[in-house]
Amino acid sequence: MDSPGKIWRVEISRTAEKQIQKLNRDAQESIVRFLRERVLRAENPRQLGKPLHGDKGGLWRYRVGDYRLICDIQDERITVLVLRIGHRKDVYR
Repeated sequence: MDSPGKIWRVEISRTAEKQIQKLNRDAQESIVRFLRERVLRAENPRQLGKPLHGDKGGLWRYRVGDYRLICDIQDERITVLVLRIGHRKDVYR
């Protein structure tokens, strides 16, 4: 019998919380569904995203439609911390 893998938690920073509240309801629901159904259930949340480079090196991004979630994957805490949420044209600024 396989032992279950790590159970990842998702935490949302206050900044990301404010950013998601500004989005339309469809975008909010898509993002929450992505976090709940994909990230929380992932054996390895890195498989779902892409690493960022440059001044954001060490962070990861997830794509949900036209929106991007900038996250810090914290292995020691088994936590995916959502730092920023925004439209793809704005979120990297």
